[in-house]
Amino acid sequence: MSKPADSSVPLHPLIAERWSPRALDPAVELTDRQFTALFEAARWAPSWGNTQPARFVAGRRGDDTFERIRGTLSRGNHAWTGPAAALAIGVTRVRDEDGEPMPYGAYGLGLASENLVLQAVAEGLVGHQMAGFDREKARVEFSIPEDFEPMVAIAVGGLGSPEGLPERLQQKEAAARSRHPLSSLVFSGTWGNALF
Repeated sequence: MSKPADSSVPLHPLIAERWSPRALDPAVELTDRQFTALFEAARWAPSWGNTQPARFVAGRRGDDTFERIRGTLSRGNHAWTGPAAALAIGVTRVRDEDGEPMPYGAYGLGLASENLVLQAVAEGLVGHQMAGFDREKARVEFSIPEDFEPMVAIAVGGLGSPEGLPERLQQKEAAARSRHPLSSLVFSGTWGNALF
């Protein structure tokens, strides 16, 4: 199922084709190269002062880390992530080696996570980023130090059929993608004065 972005001008296919499906194909497995490429792409994301705050805990379907990550997910996310080829928890550094706050750590993790997902799209895969997971459970489960904060869970896999999903999620899979119009997002001169 392709759901390209309905954009005002043409976008690069990696961006236009990126969406967050929940229907994943249980037959799809990641090669070692594909799995590594996800995190290599994340590693090369820009970061404030090259601080590189993003870290990941990751596993592939069938391994212990995958199941432990899945155990931190909310009930709704746990229900559909079993067929994912890989799961990860994105973690950001919140304090540097001297104990000083890292003010743009969340921004850096966001950039790294999007790089990871776009690499998945480039590999013919899909990615779904999730806020629905227990951060403290993840911290304890994976011994994440206090200078780091778990912020996002990510499922990666092959696009599957929505038929096995609950009706509510099937409807979400079939729904058109939408975004706020540019006129409400980009301003010029003064706040609220639409540039586009």
